[in-house]
Amino acid sequence: MALLKARTLNELKSEDLKWTCDTDVFDFENTKNIKPIEGIVGQERALKALRLGVELKSPGYNIFITGLSGTGKFTAIKQMLESITPDCSNLNDYAYVNNFKDEDRPMLLQFPAGQANKFKKDLSRSIKFLQEKIPQLLSAEPFAKQKKQIFSEFGKIQQKMMTEFEEKLKKDNFTLGQVKVGELARPEILAVVNEQPVFVQQLDELIHTEKITKEKAEEIVTKYASYQDELQRVFRESLKLTQDFQERVAKLESEFVNEFIALTLEDLKKKYKIHSVKEYLDQVHESILLNLDVFKGQKPTREESDGGVIIDYLKEYELNIILDNSRTKRCPVIVETSPTYNNLFGTIEKYSDGKGGWYADFTKIKAGSLLRANGGYIIINAMDAFGEPGVWKTLKRVLLFGQLEIQDVANLYQLSPSILKPEAIDVDTKVILIGNSYIYSILSSYEDDFNKIFKVKADFDYEMKRSESTMTEYAMVIKKLIQSEKLLEFDKSAIAKIIEYGARYAGEKNKLTTRFAYIADLVREACFWARDNKHKMVTSFHVDEAFNSSKERHGLYESKLSEMINDGTILIDTDGLRVGTINGLAVYESGKFAFGKPTRITASVALGTGNIINVERESGLSGNTHNKGVLIISGYFRENFGSRIPLSFTASLVFEQGYGMIDGDSASITEICALLSALSNIPIKQSFAITGSVNQKGEIQPIGGVNEKVEGFFDVCKSKGLTGRQGVVIPAQNVKDLMLSDEVVDAVKKNNFHIYAVKKVEEAIEILTGIRTGTRLKNGKFEPNTVFGEVEKELTSMRKRLRPAEKKKNNFKAKENGEEKSLKGKKRK
Repeated sequence: MALLKARTLNELKSEDLKWTCDTDVFDFENTKNIKPIEGIVGQERALKALRLGVELKSPGYNIFITGLSGTGKFTAIKQMLESITPDCSNLNDYAYVNNFKDEDRPMLLQFPAGQANKFKKDLSRSIKFLQEKIPQLLSAEPFAKQKKQIFSEFGKIQQKMMTEFEEKLKKDNFTLGQVKVGELARPEILAVVNEQPVFVQQLDELIHTEKITKEKAEEIVTKYASYQDELQRVFRESLKLTQDFQERVAKLESEFVNEFIALTLEDLKKKYKIHSVKEYLDQVHESILLNLDVFKGQKPTREESDGGVIIDYLKEYELNIILDNSRTKRCPVIVETSPTYNNLFGTIEKYSDGKGGWYADFTKIKAGSLLRANGGYIIINAMDAFGEPGVWKTLKRVLLFGQLEIQDVANLYQLSPSILKPEAIDVDTKVILIGNSYIYSILSSYEDDFNKIFKVKADFDYEMKRSESTMTEYAMVIKKLIQSEKLLEFDKSAIAKIIEYGARYAGEKNKLTTRFAYIADLVREACFWARDNKHKMVTSFHVDEAFNSSKERHGLYESKLSEMINDGTILIDTDGLRVGTINGLAVYESGKFAFGKPTRITASVALGTGNIINVERESGLSGNTHNKGVLIISGYFRENFGSRIPLSFTASLVFEQGYGMIDGDSASITEICALLSALSNIPIKQSFAITGSVNQKGEIQPIGGVNEKVEGFFDVCKSKGLTGRQGVVIPAQNVKDLMLSDEVVDAVKKNNFHIYAVKKVEEAIEILTGIRTGTRLKNGKFEPNTVFGEVEKELTSMRKRLRPAEKKKNNFKAKENGEEKSLKGKKRK
């Protein structure tokens, strides 16, 4: 009996395949007559979140911006920060100075904006003034008179002490002399022989010349030894006396200059009424008193140490301004394009002595962009920040505690000894991270405290609803680009064509893309082609030329695949009938462009237990989503054919000539149809390709990349020759996504190509086979001479063919069990 022919199914009309922008919706002829847009289009939700984050100053309200690239995230935040005028009157200058009590912990001085430089100049003038006046003060008559009196007193005491010692020596024929040791002279006891002073070491010579006797010499040596101890005592007393004298002179100097220094620094304290400045100036006062030699001119202000390092003794009184806001009139907005640790948080530079030694001091502390943005905003790319060592860990700490500690990045990992620990700085910087949804979800789920410090999420949408107002805004966006980059004007046909491509980029007729980076590239390249053709205005022709040329630039891989299909290297049929063989459709990514190409999928069946083997999975080339799709196919067959009889087949599904990873479930309907063909032995028309996801109930679900898939199969059919029988079957839900090329639309209009939209597996298999699917009768069986009827017939046959083998196997087991029981009976007897 002949198989029943399929019912006539609705074919999509040419007007269903593309939305065409009507130029009558525009009240202008070209962009000369419209104004450029101010602000961002289609991002109301994100802009609302941004405004909250920017204007709310409470702790933790930092902003994380998510969205696809090209949606205007950076432009939006920059425009918003430029438009608002928050109160930034409390900006400060920051400087580090030497901590005279602990030089490893430099002090922080904080000034109102513009005051740090003034203080630096005033302090420098004060130090220079003290350098000039202190020597004059210490050479004046009052001080000189008291110092002379101390000298006189010292001289008398020392003279008396030495005189008494010399008198004592004289009684035993000794005298006091000096011996030069190197550059220094030290006192020495000399013996007087024949009224001539001689060294004790010369006595042997005098004995030899018989000027003294040996006994006399021994007596002199004995007395010399006793006086030597006394000489050391006198020398120590003299040294102590000298130290006392120096202390008295130093004390006198301090008393004389103390009030003068205090008066000099008091002027600074009155001018800069800041507690930390007063505390620092008190330390400066004490330091000057302890280092008067430098100010008296008795010690050079700069000299080279033993290690070869130039020591600047006045450097201790310098001011290292790490942030000067004297010229900052608005809230600082810093865009950190290179968020390395040093660039963000600052560093402590080191200098070498040329001999392998490295040194640092408070003058080598440098600020980063986070401090420069204090009181304002800093914008950072999240991926760049996370890629830099130590940046995220330190940024999190700063935002949690509100304090910035400037350190060298090497100290963070203990790769070098900590040199300095500068005083921490209180920071109130609003951090704006620009990233994507994946990074945000990872941090939000797994990073401790992330949600405490980034309470505002601004999610930029990649599409917006199409309406007359949004189309007008599109035109205004284009006008702004024309104005800013001095491009040619666009007529309304060009604007309409760009909006159509905007719908194609969005992947839906009723939506427009908000990834304006793509639109801007299209506008620029359309202008290029207009100028190349010596035209003064851009038209729809130039827009099409720009799109096609851009697609061609990225189309090398596509052309290579097409070449292999045309020369038969990749086996694809676009005509004829084959059992268990079907044309599936796959999408390949190539930069911002994607393209579709058909791929052959085959199914083979044999007796078994209802298992479907996914060859891609067995070979390690199948992704999780594709694996799920194959399992759903098993559920579909159990639902439709396994309720009356057990499924007695084993099937294998293969993407032929596929050598890379395969993922996604858009081939589910393709694989089901291939299996139905293999089981029913009904051939599939190779002039069709099909795509769609399926659930266990046989309902076809939408897929992505529908435009690329349809155009990909059309290109193959066109290269092999259009017959008028070729076409594509797509899910009905994807009709709203169709924005096909004019070439495909024209082919459908001329009946050279066909596109069908289906909702159920039954509809798809009827189109592919030309045979009715069949419905279930009252007896529970499917109609005979239909696809499902033939499948059920074959499954029943398989079950019968499999049953004799099962019976034989069961009989063999029963026989074995009987023999075993017989043997056990004999053993009991």
